[in-house]
Amino acid sequence: MGDVTLTIGDRRHTVACPDGQEDQLLRLGALLDAKWATAARASGGMNGERTMLFVALMLADALDEAERRPAKIQDEVLLIRIAERLEALATSLEQ
Repeated sequence: MGDVTLTIGDRRHTVACPDGQEDQLLRLGALLDAKWATAARASGGMNGERTMLFVALMLADALDEAERRPAKIQDEVLLIRIAERLEALATSLEQ
């Protein structure tokens, strides 16, 4: 088990993680820290807990958008495949 110290906003947090996961945890901490300033403004600078709530909400919104995006892409791919099959069918019928 390893320990990683994350700096998020103006606070340091030491977190235990499985060996080999340190770099991933540091990347995630950097992601949280990158959202901190915006979240602090949105929370009115009330306190760290409320700011972290806003960080979580911003990341949840991004995750929700990302999860919905593949469905749209899959629908577009499906429509393209259907169109290609219809064109192939039309071509074979013409011949």
